[in-house]
Amino acid sequence: MATILLTGVDLFFRGKLEASLPGHHFVPVDAADPPDLVIADIARVDPDEVADTFPDTPILGYTNHGDTDGLRRAHEAGFDQVVAKSALVERAPQLVEQLIT
Repeated sequence: MATILLTGVDLFFRGKLEASLPGHHFVPVDAADPPDLVIADIARVDPDEVADTFPDTPILGYTNHGDTDGLRRAHEAGFDQVVAKSALVERAPQLVEQLIT
């Protein structure tokens, strides 16, 4: 399974992701080894900074469906996949699988 770094993700949503992605290893930002995937809350981080920090790692960004500016900024920053938060909740295993294979 994948090593996933969560950035900007609040503790409540982190718990939801961990429950929907069993078997994956979640690491903090300061982990020694690079992650296989980054999941970023676009509303709480700078998409350009995340993309610059992890240029060789797939990045999955999410935000509220009404945050069209955030979705646009993440696309422009080069995120591999950008979805509404509700879509991530519904399809987390499929989205992660697409990005790590």
